[in-house]
Amino acid sequence: MALDGMYLSFLVSSVNKLLTGAKVDKIHQPSKNELVFIMRTKGGMHKLYFTADANSPRFAVVEKTPENPQNPPMLCMLFRKRLVGATLLGVEQMGLDRVAFFNFDATNEIGDRVKLTLAVEIMAQHSNVILFDGDNRIVDALKRVDGEKSSYRLVLPGAQYKLPPQQEKIDLRVSEPTIVCEKILEQVNSKISGAILKTLQGVSPLLSREIAFRVCGDDKGIGELNSADKMNLLCEISALKTMLCSYSPEPAMILDESEKPLEFSFMPITQYGDNLKTIKKENVFSLLEGFYSERDRLLRARSKGAELFKVIENAIERTSRKINNQQEDLNKCADRENIRINAELVTSAQYRLQKGTSVYEVENYYDNNNLVKISVDPALSPSQNAQKLYKEYRKACTAENMLIKLIEDGKEDLAYLETVKDLLERSTLEREFSEIKDELIAQGFIKPKKSGKKQMKKQALPPLEFKTTQGLTVLVGRNNLQNDKLTFKMGRKGDIWLHAQKCPGSHVLLLSEGGEVPDDAIVEAAEIAAYYSSAKDGTIVTVDYTDVKNIKKPNGAKPGFVVYYTYYSVNVKPKDKE
Repeated sequence: MALDGMYLSFLVSSVNKLLTGAKVDKIHQPSKNELVFIMRTKGGMHKLYFTADANSPRFAVVEKTPENPQNPPMLCMLFRKRLVGATLLGVEQMGLDRVAFFNFDATNEIGDRVKLTLAVEIMAQHSNVILFDGDNRIVDALKRVDGEKSSYRLVLPGAQYKLPPQQEKIDLRVSEPTIVCEKILEQVNSKISGAILKTLQGVSPLLSREIAFRVCGDDKGIGELNSADKMNLLCEISALKTMLCSYSPEPAMILDESEKPLEFSFMPITQYGDNLKTIKKENVFSLLEGFYSERDRLLRARSKGAELFKVIENAIERTSRKINNQQEDLNKCADRENIRINAELVTSAQYRLQKGTSVYEVENYYDNNNLVKISVDPALSPSQNAQKLYKEYRKACTAENMLIKLIEDGKEDLAYLETVKDLLERSTLEREFSEIKDELIAQGFIKPKKSGKKQMKKQALPPLEFKTTQGLTVLVGRNNLQNDKLTFKMGRKGDIWLHAQKCPGSHVLLLSEGGEVPDDAIVEAAEIAAYYSSAKDGTIVTVDYTDVKNIKKPNGAKPGFVVYYTYYSVNVKPKDKE
């Protein structure tokens, strides 16, 4: 799973075909490692997305982009100043290395035309997007690199742009397949995949294993290859060169057993056989967007909601620990009846008991008058010890009643916090995090910050909205307060309320619009309800559904908590409806 140099060559070719001559209309910076260029062409507007995130560095033309912050960062303002209005002259790749250069014809402050280049370096944790001018002077970068981080290569405003270290490998596009095969076969102590990695520029481990599999069905050692295997190797290298030189990729993605994206490449991956599912995409852009969309969403949510995640996880841990401690105290209260019996036995036998002893030995008339030993305070009289035991008994009774209530409250808090955590994990927008934070403040889990300024009332986000195949509207709550509003304010008699069974999730409302709701629409809404729950990764999820009029909210219940007794259930596969 890697964006290798060969895949990058197809990206470069596709961007050149689509965007050469396009003008930069707008620039956004959704996060510290992301940039979005809105490119204006004669055919319309296109979104050019860059990310230097270590887990998924890339560039591509995309359909969907992350939410923009209300206040653009300083770097974004600088890039806007230098590049908005500039024309993209074209994109170049350094051999088959994972470095691409976006060349722009721009205008400086005094109206002179200047050349600016955006270098996109796809190198795992060293990935970066760097803007430099015609004199190779760096304007700025997503990631600045000073002398403490690297003595070889500074990435700072004003520094000279220097190319990343080069690797002595062969660019297949300008080399003969026979010469490439000779270089591979010279490495007799290596396996086929390892020899290909050491020889060819821009090849990922996945692609090298795929070639090895196509050659002989296994990753043999070079010394084990027979003449037929060597001929197959030449054929595969030749076919790969033809695909690269003709710019004719066949983008494909491999899904794992749970149908999550596992691998991708510009050519079909056959090494997994029929064990895993293959999805073909129409172009190299849509393949990347489909592969990374869910991963990016989770990473972005974790980044934007890091503070809230920490608050929630600490609150869950603290509440769980408190419940466990209270349960231990409650277990101790189970011995209260023995304390009461001991108090009675001491009271009935106090006429013959003496002060100064630490143990009373008395007959237990509840147990055939068998002798029982009762530990007491030798400094107290028998009457005082009996009163002390009665006091311990009353204290245990009171503690039991209080602990039962406290444990119930704690479990309600824990269930509520789990729902908030689930909602956080599915949030991506800053306003979603803001609304969840406001909810936690209202519930007392976060202390509000004191501010002398009067806070403007924020406009609440609307629920997520989808359409079924039949054209009916499905609404999904974004947070617990919105779940309550959706169920008790927006729902009307005849509307269908849905929720994943026995797990945190959003309230889902299928609007009947005054008519009969078909079963197919309920199944589609149930698939959405399963997806917007903590069970979204399950193969089959049980979803409860009922008329919204059957949903009740107990007095004093936490936001999002409801009860219902009349309902039906359906088993579905979680599915996000676009």
